[in-house]
Amino acid sequence: MQFLLHEVLKVPASDVPGYGDLDPSFTSAVLEEAGKVASEVLAPLNAVGDREGCVLENGVVRTPKGFKDAFEAMKAGGWTALDCDPDYGGQGLPYLMGTAVGEVFVAANMAFNMYQGLTHGAYSAIRTHGSDAQKAMYLPKMVACDWTGTMNLTEPHCGTDLGLMRTRAEPQKDGSYRITGQKIFISAGEHDMAENIIHLVLAKAPGGGEGTKGISLFIVPKFLVNEDGSLGARNAVSCGKIEEKMGIHGNATCVMNYDGATGWLVGDLHKGMRAMFTMMNEARLGVGLQGYAQAEVAYQNALAYAKDRLQGRAVTGAENPKGPADPLIVHPDIRRNLMEQKSFVEGARALTFWAASLIDASVRSGDEAAEGLVSLMIPVIKGFQTDKGFEMAVQAQQVYGGHGYIEESGMSQFARDARIAMIYEGANGVQALDLVGRKLAQDGGKHVMAFFEMVKAEVKAHDGDERMKPFADALKVASKQMQAAGMYFMQAGMKTPNAALAGSYDFMHLMGHVCLGLMWTRMAKAALGTLDEGRGDKAFLEAKLATGRFYMARQLPLCGAHLARIETGADPVMALPAEAF
Repeated sequence: MQFLLHEVLKVPASDVPGYGDLDPSFTSAVLEEAGKVASEVLAPLNAVGDREGCVLENGVVRTPKGFKDAFEAMKAGGWTALDCDPDYGGQGLPYLMGTAVGEVFVAANMAFNMYQGLTHGAYSAIRTHGSDAQKAMYLPKMVACDWTGTMNLTEPHCGTDLGLMRTRAEPQKDGSYRITGQKIFISAGEHDMAENIIHLVLAKAPGGGEGTKGISLFIVPKFLVNEDGSLGARNAVSCGKIEEKMGIHGNATCVMNYDGATGWLVGDLHKGMRAMFTMMNEARLGVGLQGYAQAEVAYQNALAYAKDRLQGRAVTGAENPKGPADPLIVHPDIRRNLMEQKSFVEGARALTFWAASLIDASVRSGDEAAEGLVSLMIPVIKGFQTDKGFEMAVQAQQVYGGHGYIEESGMSQFARDARIAMIYEGANGVQALDLVGRKLAQDGGKHVMAFFEMVKAEVKAHDGDERMKPFADALKVASKQMQAAGMYFMQAGMKTPNAALAGSYDFMHLMGHVCLGLMWTRMAKAALGTLDEGRGDKAFLEAKLATGRFYMARQLPLCGAHLARIETGADPVMALPAEAF
């Protein structure tokens, strides 16, 4: 993380407000302290949360043993307020630092971290779209996590297609609304760790018309808040059920019933989708982070096991002659497995940190180019990183053989927890459609063209540098394959929209690999520069270069396969009539 912040992104030299304060000693101190909280408080509760889950009793959800104390420790340490606005009690650090710390916490205990993570998304939506009175009433308590927050979008009959929403908002004479309907899959919808829960609920108010154009966003607190900030009567919102899930058992996934609950409009009437996307972009980057963070913790465990477990002999001769067998890590296929995990995790971390820095540039400096670029990247970060993160968690489990399938090892939890990230905050097929159907053409295609120019400039910068040749050459080929896929969409997709949509998932992965290739090229350049200056940890930097060369040689060529699949068009995909399946 320090290498990314200071050698690759060169954060203190940036002109983004607040970045000048992020010197290496400060960021190191923050990350080291986060590591202590993660290892001493959060990680020991990960298996506890998985084993115990959450229990609904008389309308109250009881979280797993130790969660409430851990939540109090997080609040006391100021971790929930790290990158929040000082006007509301936050520490005002850049979003990038919140992202780095977030990875540490998610890797230690993903289900637990969701309680504060969702609160941050709700905080951001109110801060961006709420009135001054709403901000003053809700944000200080949410920043401190005395009150937590949720996002209420999904209903039993509508997930992605929010235009089908049935939850209604009836205007009242005092300016409030009566919210009636049912929401499902609401993470942290009810729990015993905060004195109030601030639900952000999408609903349809009269006069909004059909589809998503008629949707508005409302604040619906669990307990009504008096003018002096004290808690009043219980609102007409309740948890009817908690879901039994494949993973993230420590987080309460709730069915929420709104029975004429009192709510207040956030932002403009019938413009709820705009406010929702403030939450969604942040949430989708956070979910992409969950993808690689679960892969990271699974990799750490698999690596330790591969070094310790004795099985077989190296084909080139015994490497542990005094023992009965050699450790697993001597075998080439185990090395392949571990290198795929390591190269993905380190590349994904770099991409996520870079995207977080673009969000900072957009929010803190008003940089519209950064905003456009990160908007293009969000579906790739969410979709590609969670697909690959789950795949890498499974590969880490594979290193253990049969022991990985036994709950005692803990490896199955990483895979089960990682699985949800491919689904929530917009299933990955929807991310691919968003990328190809909306983001490529956004603002006349200027953001994707800017990305291509950025890649082209990166390749050109290394002309004649033999040490960078494995990176620049591979990136150039992959970038051209991505451009060819884009051209195919423009030509075939205009005539046959299905031709573009049938290739959208492959394009999301193709672009994901190009993005990680760009990150590895930048990391290689930084590592070589640091070595040339005689700074840094030589072994770490040489390992970074070897890992990058692996990614460029073994993973980036997958772009060619994705292009070949895209160029087959829609016919192979749509050939069967529905009844023939």
